[in-house]
Amino acid sequence: MMPSPAEAEPGNDLVAIGADLEPGTLLRAYATGLFPMPIDPGKRRSKIAWYSPDPRGIIPLDQLRVSKSLRRSMRRYEVRLDTAFAEVVAACADPTRDGRWITHEIEAAYCRLHELGWAHSVEVYDDEQLVGGLYGVRYNGLFAGESMFHQATDASKVALVWLVDWMRSTDGTLLDVQWLTPHLESLGAIAVPRSEYLRLLDDAI
Repeated sequence: MMPSPAEAEPGNDLVAIGADLEPGTLLRAYATGLFPMPIDPGKRRSKIAWYSPDPRGIIPLDQLRVSKSLRRSMRRYEVRLDTAFAEVVAACADPTRDGRWITHEIEAAYCRLHELGWAHSVEVYDDEQLVGGLYGVRYNGLFAGESMFHQATDASKVALVWLVDWMRSTDGTLLDVQWLTPHLESLGAIAVPRSEYLRLLDDAI
């Protein structure tokens, strides 16, 4: 059993190393505030590290910032749910992208979660061509965002807006984005202490 993030040293994002990527392991991890990333994604088989960032990035569902230009982009694209999960994960795992961390083992694990109904993708199309999207894990009121990609202007942002609307319409309460980045902050993401995140997570689960 992995240690609880509640007992981790404040400010230390890394909580545990090891374990597997079986569906039960992943779901228990998300339910306790952890998510996996390989330690060395360049190796054929890399040990898995389990993180619980302190502070944690979230997007309050009532604080998403949608600019006028993004609203125009939303009218341009077609958005679908769970029609091309493997393709979205593969695009997020593109080795030409900076900071690539999604290994073949990660891809296989999340595709299995998708088959079981726990992982979901939002796909953005332009004239039937997949140009952006995101994927993550839905656990009751939680959506744990894992990665997103875009190959056309605003495509990943459109996916995020659609995701927030979907969560609102299906009793979602907590959108986890792991670490706060300037890009996510510009869309309304905030950072909260790990203790606050775990409280919100408990309510969502």
